[in-house]
Amino acid sequence: MTEPTITPDLIAAHGLKPDEYDRILEIIGREPTFTELGIFSAMWNEHCSYKSSKKWLRTLPTEGPQVICGPGENAGIVDIGDGQCVVFKMESHNHPSYIEPYQGAATGVGGILRDVFTMGARPIAAMNSLSFGEPDHPRTRQLVNGVVAGVGGYGNCFGVPTVGGEVRFDPAYNGNCLVNAFAAGIADTDKIFYSAASGVGMPVVYLGAKTGRDGVGGATMASAEFDDTIEDKRPTVQVGDPFTEKRLMEATLELMATGAVISIQDMGAAGLTCSAVEMGDKGGLGVKLNLEDVPQREDNMTAYEMMLSESQERMLMVLKPELEAEARAVFVKWDLDFAIVGETIAEDRFLVLHNGEVKADLPLATLSGSAPEYDRPWVETPAAEPLDDIVGVNPIDGLRALISSPNYAGKQWVYEQYDQQVMGDTARTPGAGSGIVRVHGTVKSLAFTSDVTPRYVKANPVEGGKQAVAEAYRNLTAVGATPLATTDNMNFGNPEKPEIMGQFVGAIKGIGQAVLALDMPIVSGNVSLYNETDGTGILPTPTIGAVGIINSPDDMITGDIRDGHILLVVGDTHGHLGQSALLAEVYARAEGDAPAVDLAAEKRNGDFIRDNAAMIRVCTDLSDGGLALAAFELAEAAQIGVTLDADDTPTLFAEDQARYLIACNFDQAEDLMISAGNANVPINMVGKVGGDQFTMGNYAENLVELSDVFRSSFAAAVA
Repeated sequence: MTEPTITPDLIAAHGLKPDEYDRILEIIGREPTFTELGIFSAMWNEHCSYKSSKKWLRTLPTEGPQVICGPGENAGIVDIGDGQCVVFKMESHNHPSYIEPYQGAATGVGGILRDVFTMGARPIAAMNSLSFGEPDHPRTRQLVNGVVAGVGGYGNCFGVPTVGGEVRFDPAYNGNCLVNAFAAGIADTDKIFYSAASGVGMPVVYLGAKTGRDGVGGATMASAEFDDTIEDKRPTVQVGDPFTEKRLMEATLELMATGAVISIQDMGAAGLTCSAVEMGDKGGLGVKLNLEDVPQREDNMTAYEMMLSESQERMLMVLKPELEAEARAVFVKWDLDFAIVGETIAEDRFLVLHNGEVKADLPLATLSGSAPEYDRPWVETPAAEPLDDIVGVNPIDGLRALISSPNYAGKQWVYEQYDQQVMGDTARTPGAGSGIVRVHGTVKSLAFTSDVTPRYVKANPVEGGKQAVAEAYRNLTAVGATPLATTDNMNFGNPEKPEIMGQFVGAIKGIGQAVLALDMPIVSGNVSLYNETDGTGILPTPTIGAVGIINSPDDMITGDIRDGHILLVVGDTHGHLGQSALLAEVYARAEGDAPAVDLAAEKRNGDFIRDNAAMIRVCTDLSDGGLALAAFELAEAAQIGVTLDADDTPTLFAEDQARYLIACNFDQAEDLMISAGNANVPINMVGKVGGDQFTMGNYAENLVELSDVFRSSFAAAVA
């Protein structure tokens, strides 16, 4: 087959700028082959090389005594004691999910699960963070239904519980939804597997499903804006098979137990290209591939197609040759492909052959390490104008506005499509803050949460970045967990626009300050840029996934409110309504500054909650919707009335940070107030539990009627 001529249009179609192509010519001293052009395109696109973000990602705190492995591997690893560790990461599948919602979301889940079990960990929990356009936009229902079905379809069939997540709607996502997938697994600390190849002449082995033409060019597509040619990009979306992935996981973990694995890498973005180059580069070796040996499910595949395919459920491994028979037997048993497709070589070369013909011959270390790195111009986001005084609202009307919005209504329609109990260790299911999964065979549990408030980040990227981490910290603390570490998913628009790059830089600065102050280092993550359609970008959405540990069931705070409980708020309430949920849903305004985040107060108040967990029956953090929405959600979950003393708008709906709503018996309330005084922690009694009304000062509504609104509004908007 005659290869295309390299033209400026072909170069541009591969996402390469003219100066980047000139750099390729300088590196190899000649015009690249078509396959080589595809390889450079895959390795140098934004999605794989982080060329616009590396400079800033390096500033994030990534170390701590609990950290075994930080960013740079398939997933981060954190010690949880007793010779065990938790392996976790969050990644985006935004562009594919907008083009083909079901498969885009499904393969996002599949990819993040492979990142975890590639390192020797058995997945125990999944979460997702989803952002869609306004509910009445023509595409929103299709996207919501497809994405939720894809997440559930893959995760449920694979057999991992989905224990948490978030869903939001905003017009800024009309042309570009966000699908961020999180997975976590457990491994023994002495049985962790990494991707660096070692040893010359070692077999490079292809594992899993066959290679097809689905997903060719997917990583490059994910590094570009959308326009009116979006339908042409549908073939770049991968197709997933969760049952194959389940077999691949079991086979991989069994293979690891044989001692045959030297190194192993998931074939994710850019498929065979990225996995082979990364394994060779990390080990300081070259790699030679023979593509005729690659298992293929389609006829007459070219070298270009095989190198850039993103077919799912595939791994690449460097194998101890003396254990080849044992390794092959494992994969034969699980009815999966096992093929030696190459070898490690001493020379610094990435040599790709197809039927004896050289299709690519490139300096491997340079290919991996010389991707452009940009210091993009950026401008600081202007300070927000102060929020003008707003007219107070009838608190019941304000609450109704929140709970009837799909942003704040109950999300049962979503998470009831996910299997939350598979594996039998789920201790807390979605719908009530952090999800909790028991570490099987121990008394420990792990808590998981995913958080960000994009409107805060747009108004004030630094405070918004800090707030995303702080809210994750509070959500873990509220169930009695000690926060361990975080993963980030940085979703932004076009970084070539200085104002967008300024949002990214500000958010990184805020996140960095917060994870350092709260001892939650970033151990893994993902950057997704160019989330724009026809020049309109998304809200800046730096999603934070966080993990905490609960060392004993006695430390867990997971009860429901009961008749006679006293309600207290820990933390200061100043009445901050800028960028609040109330402002958006009642007044249709996005004005004012994001709430300030006092990291010292966050740490002090969080420590107080954990130190006094034995006296606290129920705890939730205060965030969107303030005290009113938090108290209602507790009342609704327990189906018992609540009376709040206040009925003024700033007290009820303020979104001041570092606050928790807790419930306990009267005697415990007295003891907590004494303990708070000794710890210099603000605490105030704000109400009580009982009856069948939800009451705020002089205003009340039957709880059952409000509950009906809360439980029906989401499905009414999207189903």
